[in-house]
Amino acid sequence: MSERESMEYDVVVVGGGPAGLASAIRLKQLAAQNEHEISVCVLEKGAEIGAHILSGAVMDPRALTELIPDWKEKGAPLDTAVSEDKFLFLTEKGARPTPNWLLPACFQNHGNYIVQLGNVTRWLGEQAEALGVDIFPGFAAAEILYTDDGAVRGVATGDMGIARDGTQTGHFQPGMELLARYTVFAEGSRGQLGRQLIERYKLDAGRDPQSYGIGIKEMWEVDPAQSQPGLVVHTAGWPLDSDTYGGSFLYHLNNNIVVVGLVVGLDYANPWLSPFDEFQRYKTHPAIRPTFEGGKRIAYGARSLTAGGLLSLPKLCFPGGVMVGCEAGVLNASRIKGSHSAIKTGALAAEAAFDAIVADRRHDELVAYPTAFQNSWLHTELNKSRNFKQWFKKGRTVATIMTGVEQWLLKGKMPWTLHHSKPDHACLQPAAECARIDYPKPDGKLTFDRLSSVFISNTNHEEDQPVHLTLKDASVPVSVNLAKYGGPEARFCPAGVYEFVKADNGEDRLQINAQNCVHCKTCDIKDPTQNIVWVAPQGGEGPVYNGM
Repeated sequence: MSERESMEYDVVVVGGGPAGLASAIRLKQLAAQNEHEISVCVLEKGAEIGAHILSGAVMDPRALTELIPDWKEKGAPLDTAVSEDKFLFLTEKGARPTPNWLLPACFQNHGNYIVQLGNVTRWLGEQAEALGVDIFPGFAAAEILYTDDGAVRGVATGDMGIARDGTQTGHFQPGMELLARYTVFAEGSRGQLGRQLIERYKLDAGRDPQSYGIGIKEMWEVDPAQSQPGLVVHTAGWPLDSDTYGGSFLYHLNNNIVVVGLVVGLDYANPWLSPFDEFQRYKTHPAIRPTFEGGKRIAYGARSLTAGGLLSLPKLCFPGGVMVGCEAGVLNASRIKGSHSAIKTGALAAEAAFDAIVADRRHDELVAYPTAFQNSWLHTELNKSRNFKQWFKKGRTVATIMTGVEQWLLKGKMPWTLHHSKPDHACLQPAAECARIDYPKPDGKLTFDRLSSVFISNTNHEEDQPVHLTLKDASVPVSVNLAKYGGPEARFCPAGVYEFVKADNGEDRLQINAQNCVHCKTCDIKDPTQNIVWVAPQGGEGPVYNGM
């Protein structure tokens, strides 16, 4: 067994998204201001910074302005200011607009920007490198390292050059240990290491179960006659039924680019539901279809998102480390925004870590970070929308009315708090008790299949490596998931990873096409038996999103 080399830093950041990069930038800013040298590195599992970033995205620039006040002068790619908001309630054939004066503040986007978050993230990476941050793309943190007394002391990257049968190939390279006084975990929604930390340190004790959604997104180049730069359209209703949480976004960027997506809450009950196919169907609506006729689809991707809000937020610190951004779950589902909260939490964590390092501390709990968060404008914002997701447990009509009451009438100052107790995977009902959903075949012009979609996500995995979609028990997919739930993994995966096929003996078996995986983490979240565990493949693999 080859010895792993190690490198030491003051702070190691796991994840090169907005939260992780904000942490790194803020640490270096504070070091320069206080003339105190601090070493910081960022590990990013994607082939390059921004490769795995996917979001809507309308961005509130508040946190970015706090972090980098002169972001405009420095060329941050926030180029399309929101010029108009529309909110539509869809039936199968109709669309009912909400008057703008009735829209709660959470659905108003004046002063915000439509962005390609991957491009913003790449720019943040450039700012971090200019400040002296070491950034290592193509290296996935695969293991948490602990001190003898149980504190986090860093992470190790995964071994490279392992064959599917577990043997070492001629390209074998052992992983490297990155040791730190403090480790910032910023892996995004349902992070592989974050999940382990929550379990080890019981960070979710006393909290509501985390609630997730899957966001499926396409980017189109549309007919110039259909382009309205700055237009933001959100919808609720069709194609989802009234008991399923979700909604769509349609954002017009410059240069005839339109991004469109559907978010489906992963607490849905019907195992026959396919979020991917619901999204394809959504584009055929009479109010939506005209935007894309004569256009060309140029990108596709999918990603889970943490939507539980403040009531599902785990404890943010533990011995030797912190969680920031979507790793913790600070997305504001009512505003359909998370990049501003990611940047804010990253900066707050950095300030707590800097003070601890100056005081020559290491591996203890950065309790100043959750305290600063509780005193921040972000906590106030999330508290106003704390009931948003919970109301949808009572159906769309009740949720719509009560969101209006809470956000428009009461301005987020409600005297009540709603809780839920069931995790998303436990919400799935037996297939025999649910109505089967038949989806139309794709036409290849407006609607598409999974494999052609994965192709334009630029997803790639080396085939001769251990399958990174692991099963605790290989018999469960057929004996439980297929028998009781109709094999839902074949439908909840937006990339065609899971297929039930007939073996040579005529029996059913689950085939895992791991090379298709777009790293959305839906399987890890929605598998009803929690038998699927997503782990990072060899570094640099997965999708390469072009500004998604």
